[in-house]
Amino acid sequence: MELKWLTLAVFIVCYGLILWRRVKISYVSVASAAILVAIGALAPRTAFFEAIDWNVIAIYWGFLMVSIVFSESGVPTRLANFLARRSRTEGTTLLALCVLAAFLSAFMENVGVTLMMVPIGFALAKAAGSPPGKYLVSIACSSNIVTTVTMIADPPALILARQTGMTFFDFYWFHGKLGLGMISIIAVAAGFAVLYLTTLRRMKRPVHVAAEKVGMRVVPAVLFVGGIIALAVAPYAGIAIGYIGLAVGIIALLVVGEEARRVVAEFDWHSLAYIIGIFVVVGAVNHVGLLEDLADAIVRLGVSSPALALTFLIWLAVALSSFVDNVPFTMLMIPVCLHIANAIGMGNAFPLLFGMLVGTGLGGNLTPVGATANVFACGALEKAGHKVRLGEFIRIGALFSIAAVGTAHLLLQLIWL
Repeated sequence: MELKWLTLAVFIVCYGLILWRRVKISYVSVASAAILVAIGALAPRTAFFEAIDWNVIAIYWGFLMVSIVFSESGVPTRLANFLARRSRTEGTTLLALCVLAAFLSAFMENVGVTLMMVPIGFALAKAAGSPPGKYLVSIACSSNIVTTVTMIADPPALILARQTGMTFFDFYWFHGKLGLGMISIIAVAAGFAVLYLTTLRRMKRPVHVAAEKVGMRVVPAVLFVGGIIALAVAPYAGIAIGYIGLAVGIIALLVVGEEARRVVAEFDWHSLAYIIGIFVVVGAVNHVGLLEDLADAIVRLGVSSPALALTFLIWLAVALSSFVDNVPFTMLMIPVCLHIANAIGMGNAFPLLFGMLVGTGLGGNLTPVGATANVFACGALEKAGHKVRLGEFIRIGALFSIAAVGTAHLLLQLIWL
């Protein structure tokens, strides 16, 4: 019992420091993991070989390397300019940019996509003679709302796929039903419809975008597409998906040649270390039985039916996603969902797992600090002298997210329960 409470204390301090953000979160998670191993909450061998999913780490590293190289290839910028030149009004131009940001973020790190689209958003707002706030907020929210569309869109989706044995294609058709990815695509489409009707439809100024010569390298684009295809077919060929991640990352470095050192330096190593540490922290918390206790407490609150459990988990995740990091939240809640499903007699926990991930993924646009992409977009606006008011952000991001989450909730209820 002492070990359980000591583990809980370490976890609370760890999570508190992560929320505080005054200390690098990678230092916090790795130090917390080391402490939990030292006090015996998890054996060193178990922590290294079982708690840490090295396939997730390899894919995260490899595909982030590819996204850095691809983002600098000129292909995304050329696509954005192409779409802008073929849109007649300000609203349709911005819608095209938002859809492009969403598509790219389904396969790339969404902060990188947002940063790549920021100068394009500023340029188009200037061409239309409009304040850039709606442009950048809409683009950031669009890049952040597709985190469950593919298994590599965001670390939580990848973590869920690995811990449940799902493949790339299982995200679209699973157990004879529409999978999480397909449900998310429909939900995102509903979100875009609401975004257009509530915001973009009123933006009717004509936009004239001059043709711009943008240098383009084809090899990074080929690697980007080839890596995704390889990841999709690897399980059917008996290849561990972690090897695919390592391979595409190494090839990406070879493609950039002399720039490899700069790309390695630009890589977010702190986030990688943070995820490694969180794997161990959550593994220890689960090992001592704390997550099972949490699941039992939720059931005792009256969450005693599949429909109630689904509703509770989705909207709890939406509420917490505004200030809780989605990586540790997902890793904590996967075993909680499994325990709840077992406690209320559900033969299949996937509805709860999908609902939890939808809530924390699609629900991250309620506030400007609900997702890192939003933080960067608002920071760029403020740096350029444009204040982002909370009410303005909520009118765009919150309605967008709630429409998407509500649609996904309805589909999960109808299809999976």
